[in-house]
Order: sequence, then C-alpha cells, then structure tokens
Amino acid sequence: MNLHEYQGKELLKSYGVAIQEGIIATNVEEAVAAYNQVKEKSGSGVAVIKAQIHAGGRGKGGGVKLAKNEEELKEHAGNIIGMMLKTPQTPGGLEGPGKLVRKVLIAEDSYAPDFDACKEYYVSILMDRTRKCNVIIYSTQGGMDIEQVAEETPHLVHKEYIDPTLGLQAFQARKVAFNLGLSGQAFKEMTRFISKLYAAFVGSDASLFEINPCLHTGDDRIIAVDCKVSLDDNALYRHKELAAQRDTDEEDPTEVEAKSYGLNFVNLDGNVGCMVNGAGLAMATMDIIKLSGGEPANFLDVGGTADADRVEKAFRIILRDPAVKAILINIFGGIVRCDRVAQGVVDAYKNMGNINVPIIVRLQGTNADIAKQIIDDSGLEVHSAILLQEAADLVTKVLDN
Repeated sequence: MNLHEYQGKELLKSYGVAIQEGIIATNVEEAVAAYNQVKEKSGSGVAVIKAQIHAGGRGKGGGVKLAKNEEELKEHAGNIIGMMLKTPQTPGGLEGPGKLVRKVLIAEDSYAPDFDACKEYYVSILMDRTRKCNVIIYSTQGGMDIEQVAEETPHLVHKEYIDPTLGLQAFQARKVAFNLGLSGQAFKEMTRFISKLYAAFVGSDASLFEINPCLHTGDDRIIAVDCKVSLDDNALYRHKELAAQRDTDEEDPTEVEAKSYGLNFVNLDGNVGCMVNGAGLAMATMDIIKLSGGEPANFLDVGGTADADRVEKAFRIILRDPAVKAILINIFGGIVRCDRVAQGVVDAYKNMGNINVPIIVRLQGTNADIAKQIIDDSGLEVHSAILLQEAADLVTKVLDN
C-alpha cells in the first residue's frame, strides 16, 4: 500500500524524523488558507505547491511549483488541482492519460534563507531479499533519479546492510553520515535522522522508504523534503490507522473492486485471462500461457472458496478487458472440491450469458473426474482438461482459431 507524500511525512514525524512542514488542500480557497498558516509559521512568504499523486517525477510534469506571494499561489494551485498530471511513473508514462490531481500539499520553503548553502542527498530503506536483510541505500546525488546515478556514477551510491536480528547499530548510522561527507553538527543531525528513519521503517512494517531529496540546510539541519512510503499489505492488520489512509482513487479501479470481493487481482497486458486458486499455481499458470504462445491478461487468485458467486464475479472482472481472447481456469482441489468449482463455473456461465470468448477449465485434485463430467455434460462452450499440458494445448488451439 502506497501513501501520499503528506501521509508519509506525518508517519515520519510521529517517529521524530524532521520533515518539510505543510498543509493539505483540495481547492484554491483551502490552498490560500494553508499558505497563510505556513507563511505565519515559517516567517517567509515563499511556499511550495506539490501535487499529491502516487507517482514520482511530479516536478517534471508541472506538479510542483514555487509561489512567492498569494497571487502566485492561487494561480499555481488553480492550475495543479484538477489537472491530469503525466510523469514517467504514471500509467502509460508521458504518453499515457496521467493521473487526476485531487489535492495539493502547501509546504514551507525548506531551502530558505540560503538556497546556495543547501545540499541534497538521496536516502532510501528497503529489503534486500537476496541477503535477507534490510538495506540503506544513500548517495550525495540527491534530487536525481537514483537509477541514472547508479548507471553513470555507481561509486556515488552506497549501501549499508542491516542485520534484522541486531537492528541498526550506532556505528552504521555514523558511517552513512561520514560517507555523505558530513561533519560537525550536520554529522550528528544525519546520524539521528538515519536512526529515527530506520525506526519508522521497522515500526510501520514498511517495504520502502525513499527520501529524495534529503536536505542538508544552511544551518546544518537534516530534513525530509520529499518522501515515498510503501507499506506491506500483509502487515496492515497491525496498523489500522495506516490502513485507513488507503486512497483507492489512486489505485486501479478494477483491482479495488476485486479486492472488495476477496479476490487477489492484478491487471496485465496480455490476451489470456487467468482464474486460479493459489498464488503459486497462478504464477505457474501464467508461465504455461506464455509457453503456449499467449500472454497472461491478469493475475487472479480466487482463494480457497471458489463458489459460483465468486467465480461469476471473477468472470465479470476478467471479461471487462477487451484484450482477453480466452480464459484459462486452473484449479487444484485440495481444500476446495473440484466438482463444486465446476458447478460454479457452469452456474456462472449460465447466469452471465453471452460469454463470447473460449473458456478452458483445468481441474485437478479432489473429485476432479466428477468435475470434468459436469463440465462435459453442461452443453456449454467450455473446454475441460485434467493435465496442465492438455490445458496449454487447448490455449494454443483457441488462440490459433
């Protein structure tokens, strides 16, 4: 689950991490009120208007503007709120439709009063699955795409691996500050910043923290000017206050609908729809589709209760994609009985009617023979299979036709 910048900053602040302060606004009137509050608190008439969407590169797309007075703020806020912001990370990239900006963050100018004395760094924390530990990735080249920095100047990207049983050690936080070239008060501030940032990462069960830029101000403070926060969905039951911050407007509406039905669904770009029980089997099914000459149109795990109602809802979601030319249902009957799934497929097919793409049903496990008989006797345009290779051959056949 991704958080907006303003939500991520509030999370960091709750752990004592210094942030660029700001106030959220959904219209120009709220933006003006927020500007006046920020102005009064900071003592500066300069504020930053930042579009709040789940995508990076907002500045390049015109989603981040600097206002030096109230008139400029009104103009920029009016232009940004309601715009379809296109960045390299929005759906379809710069050539895609972009994302609708529903709110903006009116933030203080953290670079004042001495812009030239400020220095930007890059800091992120994520899990290294190969080493089975967390890693802090950091660089003196803040404000830039870290991928570009890693490709062109890899020696400027540092990594500090954290043993999960020991946690972040004090010497490791100091090492980060040292490698960033800091000394004196700034060194101490960065050490505290890294320690508190790591505590927030672990405490919130996050999968990614990215602070870019992490700002070293002219008076030796260290501040998170921007942040990207991704949380582990599997741990949200422990963080109900964070789960409540989910913004479904920023997510794929089909995936949101599927989630409300208890379906694990991810849209892809292929031509063969998948309906499977179990994530591992779903991955194997996507592999067999590719080997048979097709491309998976989605990942869909119906779970262990694939009854008629759930199967019908899954059908409707898959068929919403006009690129789908066939559907492969691959169910392993362990806890769930194959004959019940087969009956669910037949019932859903009859309830929906007018399903104009071929359907291949592969059922294996408990009562698989009975399930095949149910499919074969239904009189519907449904192809049944027991072996995975048999299902793959049927996929190839229907795609060729």
